[in-house]
Amino acid sequence: MRLRVGMVRCVAGSATVGALAAAAAGGTPLASATRHANRLAVVSVFPMLRVPPSRVAAAPFGGYTPAQIRAAYFLNPLLRKGINGTGQSIVIVDSFGSPTIRHDLKVFDRQFRLAPPSSLMIIHPAGPIPAYRPTSNRIGWAYETTLDVEWAHVMAPRARIVLVETPVSENEGRSGFPQIVTAEKYVMAHKLGGVISQSFGATEETFPKGTLRPLRGAYLEAARPAHNVTVVSASGDAGATDYRSDATTFYTRPVTSWPASDPLVTAVGGLNLRLDRLGRRTAPDAVWNDPDFAPSASGGGKSVIFGRPSFQNADAAIVGAHRGVPDISMSASCSHPVDIYESFSGPGWQVICGTSEATPLFAGIIALADQVARHSLGPINAELYKMASTSKSGIVDITRGNNTVTFQQNGKTYTVHGWNAVPGYDLATGLGTINASVFVPRLAALAKK
Repeated sequence: MRLRVGMVRCVAGSATVGALAAAAAGGTPLASATRHANRLAVVSVFPMLRVPPSRVAAAPFGGYTPAQIRAAYFLNPLLRKGINGTGQSIVIVDSFGSPTIRHDLKVFDRQFRLAPPSSLMIIHPAGPIPAYRPTSNRIGWAYETTLDVEWAHVMAPRARIVLVETPVSENEGRSGFPQIVTAEKYVMAHKLGGVISQSFGATEETFPKGTLRPLRGAYLEAARPAHNVTVVSASGDAGATDYRSDATTFYTRPVTSWPASDPLVTAVGGLNLRLDRLGRRTAPDAVWNDPDFAPSASGGGKSVIFGRPSFQNADAAIVGAHRGVPDISMSASCSHPVDIYESFSGPGWQVICGTSEATPLFAGIIALADQVARHSLGPINAELYKMASTSKSGIVDITRGNNTVTFQQNGKTYTVHGWNAVPGYDLATGLGTINASVFVPRLAALAKK
């Protein structure tokens, strides 16, 4: 199916964020929680990806290949040493999943001569998945799942992929984040992986007052020494703005999205990489910002829910009293997308982009660091900011571009001013991007201390 440029979003219809979270934790009877939740505003959770308008082709076309992305991030020296994710697991959380992901990953691997992952485990800890129907909602999440699985696998080819599918139903109006919390707690309880990749989010302002913090249970557990799981999340695809609760219109002032804004989560922003066919840069990386597809740019900004965490104290002049987003950035541009293979909407190759691309790329990098450290690293934000303050850390500063967006809405033109990429930390690219050959061993060594 050809999709128009724009957010391929899944409206999860999560009206029950606070009440159902409490019910899931055993604090409130589910029927009572549901009645209360139905009186709350809807919170829409959607995947952070974009599908440029293009044909579905019989062979890869137009997008970056695994070889190019691996070269761009200097992965090959690690892979030659056997640092390939062996013994590690990457947990990918997606609503609904894709009905064809096992087959599609095999085709992807065969095309690019990639070894299969040690295994692809698919679980439904929050309930069975409804039968697939080709609605825009289900197609959007299937694209998201395909991107997440195929490109996390590119970065850590021998890691096990644990795909956690949740049974989100927009018709019920009472699902979404609570099911994700349930699923992620299950992952922790059963020690299924050292890194969780989340390529979805909802604008902070869409959560009714007091309903977001109860949903942090999975991240609090991930940070406990007993679990020590790293959680990464996409920073958003609409630059300095993001969707209102209707998942159709945008805020006309700067906003940011959760869970990327959570201090216990590593927020991953997006860059525009310009590479030759061998993956060598032909220009410095810049903030992903595609004005032709507005608003279409790397998410970033200041949280209105969370105060400045201690790891950002040195950047108080930038973030003020707020948690700043993102922390790190990787490839996401729709001008230079990546290839995926999918067969849920007719078999073929497609190009795809967004911070949903950047997030599984970085999750794969964390799996490599877990392998080097011989244990999962847990929350890494404090380590990232320490590394960025030293030389030869493998963190590469980005100083080009911005995430200001201009768009038309309700017959008017709006500009939401974001932030420029500048030396040091900024609210467009975070600390910058990475050179994996240096970053992976340095992060692993720092996390051991």
